[in-house]
Amino acid sequence: MSEKELNWLLQTIKDPATAERFVLAQYARGRISFQLMAKLARKRGWIDRTRNQFAITTTGHLAGFTMTEFRVFVD
Repeated sequence: MSEKELNWLLQTIKDPATAERFVLAQYARGRISFQLMAKLARKRGWIDRTRNQFAITTTGHLAGFTMTEFRVFVD
């Protein structure tokens, strides 16, 4: 299913929660790609950026850690 077809179908669904479930179902059945699903979610505001806040803040803290180097001797 193309983006144009999906947008046309979504215009007929009035409830945003129902539209979101419809898109997730189409993705689960393999009818749309992950990229298309993500693009629609961003456009329609279905992505809650505050939920991702933890992942964003922890990456800054993880950058301070360094890998420990071990020497490996091979015969």
